Amino acid sequence: MKAFVLHLQDATHYERIDRVTSFVGQDDSGLFGVLADHARMMTVLAFGLARYRTTDDRWHFLAVPRGLLYCVDNNLYLSARRYIHDDEYVRISQALEEQLITEETALRTIKDSLHRLEEEMFKRLWRMGRGEYAAS
Repeated sequence: MKAFVLHLQDATHYERIDRVTSFVGQDDSGLFGVLADHARMMTVLAFGLARYRTTDDRWHFLAVPRGLLYCVDNNLYLSARRYIHDDEYVRISQALEEQLITEETALRTIKDSLHRLEEEMFKRLWRMGRGEYAAS
């Protein structure tokens, strides 16, 4: 079976994987696959797991919190803020779940901070409207 090169890159490192025979990912339109000599394309991967197979007929897994996928000249480029690469489905699924929980917690903290900031701004605007702050 014909192969292509997969280039994985994130904010801190780069990996080149030769002899990839297929790639399966998911974007907003659903699951899709890429084989050697695929036409030029670009898409944004959805948050989740992607996988690729090498010429030794083994599957390898990638956890990606969204990323840009670009296919050109028998090369597939995956660029993401970060990714997790593993050969074991169970281990990478757990890592993805932990990552999702961590990001959800951080997002909740940010939303709470923004909500408190918004409340304080409304209080100050209300006080300004009542003339509680003297004009300088």
